[in-house]
Amino acid sequence: MTISFVGRDAGRIAYEVHGQGPLVVLSHGMGENRGSFRHLVPLLVEAGYRVASVDVRGHGESSAGWPSYAPAEVGADLLAVVRDLGGGPATLVGSSSSAAAVVFAAAAAPDLIAGIVQVGAFVGQAKPNPAIRLAQFAVLRSPRLFGMFHRSLFPGPRPADDVAYRKAMVANLREPGRMAATRGVIAPVEPHWTARAREVRQPVLVLMGAKDPDFPDPGAEARAARRLFATAEARMIGDSGHYPHADQPAATAAVLGEFLAVTAGA
Repeated sequence: MTISFVGRDAGRIAYEVHGQGPLVVLSHGMGENRGSFRHLVPLLVEAGYRVASVDVRGHGESSAGWPSYAPAEVGADLLAVVRDLGGGPATLVGSSSSAAAVVFAAAAAPDLIAGIVQVGAFVGQAKPNPAIRLAQFAVLRSPRLFGMFHRSLFPGPRPADDVAYRKAMVANLREPGRMAATRGVIAPVEPHWTARAREVRQPVLVLMGAKDPDFPDPGAEARAARRLFATAEARMIGDSGHYPHADQPAATAAVLGEFLAVTAGA
């Protein structure tokens, strides 16, 4: 495994690349790292794609201590990776908090981005009651509690290596600056990605686990996201939670393959 780094003004972004073919860039959600896609990457490589999995700023092996973790900045990091790999065009896949980042990237550099995939995108700003807000405050400051929360996002099947992955993830979160980054990527910021969605002219795929516990009605959330774009489709992954690429990688790869056949010209 070879880790590459691309420099940015306030640090550097880590990523690794596998395979040959049209470029697909994978970007994980809050608190995770590029290992989130460990079961999806081999399937996309086998299907004939060059796959770059990225550590979002402040996460994994990317530097910590950034002045901003706003989705527009994360999107700019993804564009920097695409340029570092020859300029694309690339298809961006953003999970959870990164689902916002890929919108900013596509709007900012349409020449570099062939299409985007949002996995578990949040359309609205949640307004939890005080008890839930207190719980969130604790979870976003404790690596151990975040690990417990992360486990709850798999209401159905979990990967065979789930325990080992989560243990390594929590260890990474114990490094200085990592929990600040976890909080940073979901901090409210303007403009919200929904305000930029209509600027995206490329094809868009909205993916959602049918049992995603982050949403009262995952299907309704996926349809709400789809309606924001000029050209988009929404697909549900059955028996899946917030991370379909982890708990249902084969089904996720099959849906992605259909989309990539259009965006990547495969």
